[in-house]
Amino acid sequence: MIEEAVLQREMAFIDATPNADIVIRTDELWKTYQMGAEEVHALRGVTFEIKRGEYVAIMGPSGSGKSTLMNLIGCLDTPSQGEYWLNGKLVSEMDDDELAYIRNKEIGFVFQTFNLLPRATALHNVELPLIYNGTARGKRLEMAKRALERVDLANRMNHKPNELSGGQRQRVAIARALVNNPSILLADEPTGNLDSQTSAEIMIFFDHLQSQGHTIILVTHEHDIAEHAHRVLHILDGRINRDERR
Repeated sequence: MIEEAVLQREMAFIDATPNADIVIRTDELWKTYQMGAEEVHALRGVTFEIKRGEYVAIMGPSGSGKSTLMNLIGCLDTPSQGEYWLNGKLVSEMDDDELAYIRNKEIGFVFQTFNLLPRATALHNVELPLIYNGTARGKRLEMAKRALERVDLANRMNHKPNELSGGQRQRVAIARALVNNPSILLADEPTGNLDSQTSAEIMIFFDHLQSQGHTIILVTHEHDIAEHAHRVLHILDGRINRDERR
């Protein structure tokens, strides 16, 4: 009986573990906040999978839970209930130090406001994740230069953010996100501070990255931006209201 119980637990673990084609898997994710005497359920049992190389947009109105879901996917927060697997690792049960390591190694972040150090060069901004994880100076310089070359900014690597256009600043941010060769590229309203022409150029660049095999998750409220994705998860009242594939 003991052997049978052990076997059942092992089989359950195997069933729960994502296969090599699945980079993200969530199972009944809940996020609940205590607001005084009231409980607010920002997410209510969200379950989905994202395959390696997919291009997915997450959409929803203000207060729908899309930002909470983005924070969980990016390991910036932990769920109240449920499981989250990233690249075969059960991150929903990790402590803060383990989550920090996962954020640095597995996730490339691109933010609406670029989040660049204003007094640092493009090269140094791209280096930052490598500095934090202890990569040797010579190797990180080489990796940072290569990342800037990928976004066509080899001739701007010694420029500071105020010497760059909005589109160039966002490309520096994308280079920084790519420098560690992460499992997923997580972009939060990446064109929110850009004009329409520059936004179109940045989205063409994301299309190019996806064609190279990158897994991209795009959080946006703009339908024309979401149109670039091959799949759209629509969030409403903390649940997936629609999973639209194209």
